[in-house]
Amino acid sequence: MTPEALAARVLYRDGLMLVIDKPAGLPVHGGPGGGPNLEALFDALRFGLPHPPALAHRLDRDTSGCLVLGRHRKALSKLGKLFQEGRVEKTYWAVVAGKPPAESGRIDQALRKLTRKTGWRMVADPAGQTAVTDWRLRGTGDGIAWLELSPRTGRTHQVRVHCALMGCPILGDPVYGPAPAPTVPLHLHARAVVLPLYPKRDPIAVTAAPPDHMRAALAACGLSESEAGAGAA
Repeated sequence: MTPEALAARVLYRDGLMLVIDKPAGLPVHGGPGGGPNLEALFDALRFGLPHPPALAHRLDRDTSGCLVLGRHRKALSKLGKLFQEGRVEKTYWAVVAGKPPAESGRIDQALRKLTRKTGWRMVADPAGQTAVTDWRLRGTGDGIAWLELSPRTGRTHQVRVHCALMGCPILGDPVYGPAPAPTVPLHLHARAVVLPLYPKRDPIAVTAAPPDHMRAALAACGLSESEAGAGAA
């Protein structure tokens, strides 16, 4: 990813925020070991302001789609409050193994972080943090299903864990999917975000087209090319 390529992935821009189409496989910030990350390229997203934007929330390294950035400190504070109060509507598309038990539903399962010498993962625990995800079935293919998911809380790996707990792990999930390790990328995409950023205006709604590695599976589940398109409103 080059700075120019990242700038070309801007889906929405105004004086307070940007929404970019995050590519799958690139972490949003550098870990302890360093390495390529999105934050290192944010200087290309100043668009005339004195400082680069900063993350208003996070997406997993292998998740693609709508990522919100605040363009300055006051904007980040305002965006942070919206996310904390649960006023930001987030919609994910996932392709999962198997088929869910109904056409739609709600998963209300608290989660906690389990850390071991071999690493960490999120696990179901009634004593953990509240985690709620609404979902609906959008289509099915040969042994797979296309789900639209709306997390009502923002726990780490929430959508991935909840799909696995439903018996439908997301394709390509190396942590919550069945062994052996998958040979395809994670099929999870942050499809849309809706933010009531300005009190006297309509909420800002932005969508991101699914990444190339998900298109065949989504098409097999009934997604048309016209519906896959993206834009901002």
